[in-house]
Amino acid sequence: MSEAARIGDIVFLAGQVPDDLTADVATQTRQVLANIDRVLAKMGCSKADLASVQVWLNDISDIGIMNRVWDEWVDRDNPPARATGGVRLARAGMAVEMIAIASARK
Repeated sequence: MSEAARIGDIVFLAGQVPDDLTADVATQTRQVLANIDRVLAKMGCSKADLASVQVWLNDISDIGIMNRVWDEWVDRDNPPARATGGVRLARAGMAVEMIAIASARK
């Protein structure tokens, strides 16, 4: 599985997950967003190039915490479309996962 795939001018990021599954939701969200930044940079993009992000929360009641961290991180001049849902995530302790689509046009 690839971390990201590029097709033409579009970059598709695989699900980005936290590094520390024992951390709280805010910390896990920061870790996921840092992973998105890292993968986008490898693909020649940044968060300003995001078109869409899907946020999956293990517990939808954590949306307020996740939103506070998101609001500190997101590029306010170029916010992506975003959907958030509550789902059962693949690993115990995982609170958040995100997938993203970005434009690689420069």
